[in-house]
Amino acid sequence: MLIIALALSLDAFGVALSIGLNPEIKYKSKLIFTGSFGFFQFLFAFIGSIAGYYFVNYISSLPEVIGGVIIALVGVIMINDGMEHKEQCILFSPKMYIILGASVSIDALVVGFTALGIVESFSLILIYTIVIGVVTSTMSFLAFIIAKHLKKISIVARYADYIGGIMLIFLGIKMMFFR
Repeated sequence: MLIIALALSLDAFGVALSIGLNPEIKYKSKLIFTGSFGFFQFLFAFIGSIAGYYFVNYISSLPEVIGGVIIALVGVIMINDGMEHKEQCILFSPKMYIILGASVSIDALVVGFTALGIVESFSLILIYTIVIGVVTSTMSFLAFIIAKHLKKISIVARYADYIGGIMLIFLGIKMMFFR
């Protein structure tokens, strides 16, 4: 289960690392993103496992494409914000906390449908999905710590929006085409 949780957390890790490179990010935003990523990983894995294998034939590939498109669009927005030098970064809004939290967690829904949908014990499902959420939150927080240190490198700090945006675009493409 820990390996599945780590694998699921990698998208959130990449997004958190990209967002963490933004020079305007505050500690409060880091905590909200960390909580959002972990919560939605838990919630989507939980919902998926409860719904089970009934929907696997209809939903198995669509979520990655949708999540990939959303993350790639956020990457474009991040690059655009960097070019326009906006005072208020669109990433740090309640709407984006939810959108990004949900988009990096769509694969957890599929894992819930497929891998956890066969688990018959409600308490085991709850434990497994909590582990997924906690691991994702931990990995996201670790990404923010790494980004904090990367921003000390002058070229990274200067081009943080572009680097983060490009990373998100590539992550979105990976989610869409390389499942």
